[in-house]
Amino acid sequence: MSSVMQRIALIFRSKANTALDAAEDPRETLDYSYVKQQELLQKVRRGLADVATSRKRLELQIQQLEQQSSKLEQQAQQALAAGREDLAREALTRRSALQQQGSDLAAQHANLQREEEKLTTASQRLQAKVEAFRTRKESLKATYTAAEAQTKINEAFSGVSEEMGDVGLAIERAEDKTAQMQARASAVDELIATGALNDPMSSGKDDISRELEQMAATSDVETELARMKGQLGTGGTPAQIESQAEPAREDKP
Repeated sequence: MSSVMQRIALIFRSKANTALDAAEDPRETLDYSYVKQQELLQKVRRGLADVATSRKRLELQIQQLEQQSSKLEQQAQQALAAGREDLAREALTRRSALQQQGSDLAAQHANLQREEEKLTTASQRLQAKVEAFRTRKESLKATYTAAEAQTKINEAFSGVSEEMGDVGLAIERAEDKTAQMQARASAVDELIATGALNDPMSSGKDDISRELEQMAATSDVETELARMKGQLGTGGTPAQIESQAEPAREDKP
């Protein structure tokens, strides 16, 4: 049972792969890959912008700490000048804490600066790759389009394409039907000439009977023609002879 299911699954996968392969357009795939690379480049650029923003914030904080540290140092000097050693000690203590914070911020700033440099290099390299891919993509698309057009032209000339194949089949069917009708007409003519097919108007008579009847009709025509010629030889037509005979019959008592 498991082997049957495996075979069915294999058939479905092969059918799906064939359908996907037929539906896939390399130009669309290339465009999709280019869009994804652009999206990745945009993410890298946004990350670089975020790192640069964080670095600038740290720089502002470091500047503020330096200003506060300088102010505390001035306050400590003023306190000593006023004889307030305790106040000067407090100012210097706070100044020391600010300097520690400044050192920590400086370390973070250095890390962000190194990260920013890495992202800048990565962004430049990725941008160069995307541009190179775009150029290659357009070249491949143009080559594929030209090859597709050439293939369609060759298929049209050779009759391999689906459209030209339909036209070719229609022409073949028309030629076959024409040849069949011509052969049928020739065969019927031949059968009629040999008498194999009887004329429906001849009431079932064969060719000999028809020929004898034709000879008899010809003989009757010749006989009638000879009689008419004989009448003309006696001195006129039957109408003229009759008109001449009527006055003679009136003179009799």
